[in-house]
Amino acid sequence: MIKHALPVTREADFATWYQSVIAEADLAEESGVRGCMVIRPWGYGIWERIQRLLDDRIKATGHENCYFPLFIPLSYFEKEAEHVEGFAKEMAVVTHHRLVADGKGGLTPDPAAKLEEPLVIRPTSETVIGTAFSRWVQSWRDLPVLINQWANVVRWEMRTRMFLRTAEFLWQEGHTAHASADEAREETLRMLEVYRDFAEECLALHVIAGEKPENERFPGAVATYSIEAMMQDGKALQAGTSHFLGTNFAHAQNIRFQNASGELEYAKTTSWGVSTRMIGGVIMVHGDDDGLRVPPRIAPWQVLIVPMLRDKPEDAELIDYCKALQADLAKQVALGEPVRALLDLKPAKAATKRWGWVKKGTPIIVEVGPRDMAGGNVSVLRRDRLYRSDGKLDSRVVGRDGFVADVAAQLDGVQATLREEATARLKSNIAPVDDWAGVEAMFGDDARKPGWADVAWSKPTGAALDAVVERLKALKLTIRNAPMGQTGHPGAPCIFTGEAAVERVLIGRSY
Repeated sequence: MIKHALPVTREADFATWYQSVIAEADLAEESGVRGCMVIRPWGYGIWERIQRLLDDRIKATGHENCYFPLFIPLSYFEKEAEHVEGFAKEMAVVTHHRLVADGKGGLTPDPAAKLEEPLVIRPTSETVIGTAFSRWVQSWRDLPVLINQWANVVRWEMRTRMFLRTAEFLWQEGHTAHASADEAREETLRMLEVYRDFAEECLALHVIAGEKPENERFPGAVATYSIEAMMQDGKALQAGTSHFLGTNFAHAQNIRFQNASGELEYAKTTSWGVSTRMIGGVIMVHGDDDGLRVPPRIAPWQVLIVPMLRDKPEDAELIDYCKALQADLAKQVALGEPVRALLDLKPAKAATKRWGWVKKGTPIIVEVGPRDMAGGNVSVLRRDRLYRSDGKLDSRVVGRDGFVADVAAQLDGVQATLREEATARLKSNIAPVDDWAGVEAMFGDDARKPGWADVAWSKPTGAALDAVVERLKALKLTIRNAPMGQTGHPGAPCIFTGEAAVERVLIGRSY
């Protein structure tokens, strides 16, 4: 049997395995504040790669980056009733601007320093950005406005889990204003497609893009769209959202413009975002019982060089050999960028360093000993194929120059393998279900049964939709989305209402 690097396997306890990966891969740790985490350099390095690659895609669609304040006046939220109701239970509020001694050795808010108006710590920025849009937009010539910001937000979650649901998290949020509803809807779907392409090409996640049901819409939105990824335990992760807001926020924030005919009308707005939750998705889609496996496109270091030092004079020659290898690798281009190679010279045993980088998920680990150097070779371990069929590490001795020449193909191979595995898992775990009895059979007996059900849907609203939500809640299920690009008849009548179906939706358990 293979002795894996983590203390718990996915099969034994998926939730504990997830926390173990985060700890063993040095991704993040508790901060001392409930629901907030310290993102360590390897975890933040992955986020920086996500930022860089996604930021390029956002700017390529014509958006500009900007920044808005962390503190938002409460009155801004009160202008949009549905929005404030949707976030009210999660808002962190600042009411004082000074502390004083309490006479018992502690501190307390100074009653004399109470703010005239409470300030909400940013849970999302539609209200404050909409207020700015009302100043910026006067004429149809000022439209469209296309902006994005990278920031942190705070939502006071009651049940938290690192990367997936934290009180504070990092994200990007795009906000746009348009002259017509058609243009705004087009923008909403354009950014959804940017997210889908980014998730699949860079994160190696296979996702389903589609529209959320009415009950899952962003507070104040006319329509919400998402990309949904399937984790290894079969649960869904909403990995990104894009919202068509219509004129709801324009009315609340008075975003009006004079059209070409000289008439005043309200702008149509959108918002869209992804967050550090994507890292949680990468862990749960690609991780194995030895730790994380990072897709090469988002790996801070794609190749790790570990010299097998022996505390002898000849170590200097081995280090020079490895430095030359590192320099030659950096001259290669893989996946559209120079190869990112790191030489690990920390004072630790080579085996300890190797397993440390295995747990971090480095795509390729290269070990070099004196015998390798003498033969002009390197020993290569690919993170996507860690073991041979006999259970031993699949470390392959290859020529040094040949490895350098082939490194781009190797990294491309790791990226492709991870994506193919994610795609195969998702496709094989979505099952069409024709009636409620089929849903109960799929989810009722085994809470850990993986997969989503693909069912016919009549798009009920109001009380009829509330009844569906309650029925699903009994099995801990939610509607994930109605996949885009559906063609043909949706099939059987709606499994919930018995009425004629208008589309098909995916239902499952989620994070």
